Amino acid sequence: MPRLFSSAVAVLLVLALCVASAAPIRGGHSTALAEPVRRAPVVFALGDSYTMGIRGITPERAYAAEAARTLGWQIVLAGHAGTGFVGTGLTRKTFGTLFNEQLAWRPAPDMVLISGGHNDVWYPPELVAQRARELLNTARHRWPGAQLLLIGPMWGGDPGPKALRVRDVLREAASGLGVPFIDPLAERWITGSVRRQTGNAARFIRADGTHPNPAGNLFIAGRLVSDLRTLGLTRPVLGRTKVTFRPGPSPAPAATPPLDAGRQGGHGTGRQGEGIGAEGTGRERGTGRSGGGRPGEGR
Repeated sequence: MPRLFSSAVAVLLVLALCVASAAPIRGGHSTALAEPVRRAPVVFALGDSYTMGIRGITPERAYAAEAARTLGWQIVLAGHAGTGFVGTGLTRKTFGTLFNEQLAWRPAPDMVLISGGHNDVWYPPELVAQRARELLNTARHRWPGAQLLLIGPMWGGDPGPKALRVRDVLREAASGLGVPFIDPLAERWITGSVRRQTGNAARFIRADGTHPNPAGNLFIAGRLVSDLRTLGLTRPVLGRTKVTFRPGPSPAPAATPPLDAGRQGGHGTGRQGEGIGAEGTGRERGTGRSGGGRPGEGR
């Protein structure tokens, strides 16, 4: 009988300890039952040299990382200079290949941001759109709960008709899949020409006529943050954030630009409007990097 009594007392003591450990502590101190600390969103960003930087601009100082720094994201940067949905640059790899190599094996992020099109101006727009849809669908199937975001091509000044056509088909692809689309060309993030010292390109674009300088990356990051706030995408949460395509500003018509308006291509080509400003078509002034390959490759 004493042994039975002792066993009962021991059981009661264990139960009391369990209840005490689960009870919240008075006086404002948190416990295991308190609200979890809000974590930083994890965002994957896949892109070309605008996203990954070039010589003199490290990936950590390109616009995507600057935006992440402002918003408190944990960002994973992927991609490579010169690449696109179809364009491969010197890597001979498209966004799709780089996605599989650099991102697809990772645990689910809160958001996947894909930014490109600049290096696709030499390819059939329908093929660019097809590859964009395939990549967006791949990302959606890989991480069903992650928010997707597509950003159209960026340009170092006033874009030409080929750039606008690529923008148009990417916008249509995003619309068809219900993916929000940010349009730097319609919103005129960068205007004018660095060579003619017109528009804001004179302040924000390097001498190559294509890539943003440090101030330009900060400016582009600010424009992106503003758009993300409008879309409600500053704090994406896996499985909870569900933002879809919204009609944005009316796209600029794909009209032929003035004689100098398209001279973005800093790699010895001088023609932005026809896409020769796409990365790696020659030697970039001030960087010592030879583009090589076919036009449109190397950024």
